[in-house]
Amino acid sequence: METPKELEQAPLAYENSDFLNSPDGRMLRIIAEYQEPMARFRRERIQDTVVFFGSARFRALDVASSALELLENTGSAQPAPEHEQPASPEEIESGEASALKLRLAEAAVEMAAYYEDARKLANLVASWAQTLPGPRHRFVVTSGGGPGIMEAANRGAYEAGCKTIGLNIKLPFEQHPNPYITPALNFDFHYFFMRKYWFAYLAKALVVFPGGFGTLDEMFELLTLAQTKKLAKKITVVVYGSKYWKSVISLETLAEKGAIAVSDLDLFQFADTPEEAFAILKQGLTENHLESAYEREQRLREHERVPSEPAPNAQEMLGPDITKTR
Repeated sequence: METPKELEQAPLAYENSDFLNSPDGRMLRIIAEYQEPMARFRRERIQDTVVFFGSARFRALDVASSALELLENTGSAQPAPEHEQPASPEEIESGEASALKLRLAEAAVEMAAYYEDARKLANLVASWAQTLPGPRHRFVVTSGGGPGIMEAANRGAYEAGCKTIGLNIKLPFEQHPNPYITPALNFDFHYFFMRKYWFAYLAKALVVFPGGFGTLDEMFELLTLAQTKKLAKKITVVVYGSKYWKSVISLETLAEKGAIAVSDLDLFQFADTPEEAFAILKQGLTENHLESAYEREQRLREHERVPSEPAPNAQEMLGPDITKTR
């Protein structure tokens, strides 16, 4: 019998991509989407967040550009077909625009205004949070990491000089994180439920701008957690753009029909200007968190400003007197 050929080195289990990407490796992938973000949040000293939800289907830089491009799908990098795009001023003037393109052009003005409102509100929240004392970053503006309202929220916080988080999701079509996310806080998730976990776990407030299926899903999931008291904290929920939302869904009808309790309508508040929304957020965050007994106890222990550098890892804290580990 011939001697078998010498075997190649077997891959380490955590470097075996066939295993890690197989059904048998699913549990490790799920745990990784919990532990890896946790390590980064700790390193960047993130204590809690204010989450912005809203449409990811339009791309707008600012109102001054007067151009809004609809994307092929939620969060997609590709534009929608030309016949689904808002009519341009030239098409409107020449009378060539279809009825659909005219309706989309009218909506484009409204959605561009929401972009600017989200940008301003995020700037107000981030600027205020930056003044709060303590060794950790408070009420960090967080979005789903894509275009549209998500970009506006990250942009407003970025322009305030603050850290800002993007919790992106890997989708079948090409899509990119917006450029205003803090690089160390730019995440990409495979599992929707793990992404939703991180939206909920750190959030102390939620702002819901006009959006579609994803926005509705995320809003009602967090409202359900609050309604059923599954959150170990009080969360302030602002539904932005009452005209839009009351034309999309009648939340009051749910109470009138007995599908929810009348008191459940107190789980959220409508706002129509950045200043109105910021006042609601500031009051809720202050009363429910900054002035809580827990927070007062923490303030007695912590007096220093938030450090600008990342927190040290275990190796850096323990110092050079122990053997390095990998």
